[in-house]
Amino acid sequence: MSNQTVMATQARHYASAAQQVAPGASTWLTRGANFVVAVTQASAGTELARDNNPDEYMVYLVDTAAVIEAGKERIEACADSLTIVPPGASRVTLSGAGQVVRVFSAKASDLASAAGNAGLYAAGAPEVAPLQAWPDPVGGFKLRNYLVSEHTKADSNMRIFRSSNLMINIMTARQVARDVHKLSPHSHADFEQGSLAISGDWVHHMRYPWTVDMTTWKEDEHIEMGSPSLLVIPPKVIHTSRNVNDGGSALIDIFAPPRMDFSSKPGMVCNAAEYPMPAVQPA
Repeated sequence: MSNQTVMATQARHYASAAQQVAPGASTWLTRGANFVVAVTQASAGTELARDNNPDEYMVYLVDTAAVIEAGKERIEACADSLTIVPPGASRVTLSGAGQVVRVFSAKASDLASAAGNAGLYAAGAPEVAPLQAWPDPVGGFKLRNYLVSEHTKADSNMRIFRSSNLMINIMTARQVARDVHKLSPHSHADFEQGSLAISGDWVHHMRYPWTVDMTTWKEDEHIEMGSPSLLVIPPKVIHTSRNVNDGGSALIDIFAPPRMDFSSKPGMVCNAAEYPMPAVQPA
């Protein structure tokens, strides 16, 4: 680990200006080393278009339906659904007013450079493993839509989906404040985690590792964030998050490329049958 670690990004959309503003639509852009998250609040009829996206991206419709088109394909996607969009030209047209989350890889360089925290990655992120695409999906690239509620399991709050380049965990909403005796502090060796709060009030607890250079040591952080907001957590940082409100709190975790540990557990990734794992798995 280098002595100069990229600090966690704290993007509070509810308290900051959007990076992209168009009639009826505001979009907040935040990046990690390998991913870009676009959160859009828009009116009915808004079109979110990509002329020639280089690889797959994901669309999560929080609270509105939309028509999603790519090539000659066209689907009607409902609220609380996830759509994986193939490379090339595509368009998302909102059926009603609401919030849309799009997750891209950093190969969408125009979005990465427009992100509110783009400057943090101007010198790269050597502690993050590079983005490497996994095998193409079974049946080739096409629109794939999933109603997230159909993948809820009684014994887990995770609903994990992967594409050839991304992984997203749309967790079930917590209806009561998280028990402080049942947190889950952990860290990741060489990849970032994006924690996107869709609803609720959150505290993200973070502990940075010590290096040989004491002047780089950082104090523990207990970051309070409302919704919508995004925290990008660097590698090796011990972290856990808890909602502090009752009445519903929803969080989405984002990774790029897909996580091997999750993917290696049978049944953990909801659409694993459509997206093969690498033949030679990374060490």
